[in-house]
Parts: sequence; C-alpha cells; structure tokens
Amino acid sequence: MRYFIYLEFDGSAYSGWQIQPHSPSVQQTLEEALSLFLRQSISVTGAGRTDAGVHAAQMVAHFDLEEPQDPAWMQNKLNGILPSDIAVHRIVPVKADAHARFDAVSRTYKYYVTLNKSAFNRDYSWFLPNEPDFEMMNRAAEILMKTVDFTSFSKLHTDTKTNDCHVTEAKWESLPDGRWVFIITADRFLRNMVRAIVGTLMEVGRGKLTIDGFRQIIESKDRCSAGDSAPAQGLFLHKIVYPDNLFVI
Repeated sequence: MRYFIYLEFDGSAYSGWQIQPHSPSVQQTLEEALSLFLRQSISVTGAGRTDAGVHAAQMVAHFDLEEPQDPAWMQNKLNGILPSDIAVHRIVPVKADAHARFDAVSRTYKYYVTLNKSAFNRDYSWFLPNEPDFEMMNRAAEILMKTVDFTSFSKLHTDTKTNDCHVTEAKWESLPDGRWVFIITADRFLRNMVRAIVGTLMEVGRGKLTIDGFRQIIESKDRCSAGDSAPAQGLFLHKIVYPDNLFVI
C-alpha cells in the first residue's frame, strides 16, 4: 500500500531534505522514525529537494507498506517520535503508482523579507536594511511568467535533463506585519532557482539592474550573469498540488 505523507519542517538544523553522507537531513529523520515504530526498513521519496536551511510549510513524500495501516495511528506515532522541528499533518492512501515528485501538478514557494530587524525572526526571513523598490521588482517578475528556459537561475552542473519550467504566478506582496513575501508557482523548479530569482530581483529593486537587464539575463542562459542567491532562511516550500484521482477514497 502506498501512502502520501504531508509534513512541515523548520530547516534550520538540517542539510536539506535529501539524505547526506555526514550531516542530518529531513528525509533521513523521517525514514528513521517510520522504520522505528513500523519495525521495518522504510524509504521515503520526496516531492523535491530543499537546500540546507530552507523550510517547508508543506512537503509531500510517499512510502510503501506491505500491509495497510491506519493513517491516523501512523500520524500520531510519527509526531510522538519526530523532533519538534518536524510535524506531520496527515497521511493518506494513494494509488500504487502515485509518485510524490512526478505527479505534482504545481508547486508554490514563498520567500520572506523584512525591513525590521528582529532577533526572533532571523531564521525565517531575510533582513533588508534598506527598502528596495518592490514595484520595479514586480514589473520584472512579470517577465518570469513569459519565460520557459530558466538556465540563468539554475544551479550549475546538475543532472537535470531540461531547464524548462512554466511559471503561473510570480509577485511580491506586502504583509500586515511589515514583511514582504515573494510568491512563485510553477509546474517544476530547478535547484536553487527561487533563491537565484529573488537575489536577481533584489538587484532590480536596489537600482543596480534595469528591467531590460533582467530580461537580458534570462535570455543569456548563463547563471554567472544573474545575481547572488538570496539567503536560505527566507525560503519556504508552501504548497504542492496533485490530481484528485491519485487518492484512494
């Protein structure tokens, strides 16, 4: 029986989602917890990777069991074993061939910045000592929804077969608490793509890059021409959407 597990995590203490040889990961922590109470070796496959220090308000992964188990029972057991920085929201049965990564219809990331320095929010947003021009950054962000090849915002030397992505939403919004958030939705994302986009948009907001210059960076298909990646702690994987027909009712 295959299950989707929906969870959230604070990525501050982890090397990212994917298992690493010599550092803790969310995937490893989840697999160890599942294996402990189910008393069998469990492997989980995530909807994607997150870098070290990146958070998730919603991550989805799948795992298989030979014998069906009560989802509510498994959720309760997991939350009793997992550390406080990982929480499971629900576990649901899915079709045998459902895949957490390949069957995702869309993914949404949110990147938070703050203009007010806070000792308590430093791990969850990027502090900007000077306010950028968010209107200009939104004008530049509109170009992303007309772009297909995102090579300029991809980590170099990856094993990805294509750098094509289809962005359906890309905008900055002001929040009531004084923070700003960049929201971006696409069918898929490349490694480091969102942080590279935010870092380059910030160049526009600071007046160091024109909107035409932002467009030229995209057209160059050269990561070296884009801006530095924004810090990891402001980034959250926010939502993953799947077709309804994957789920067993």
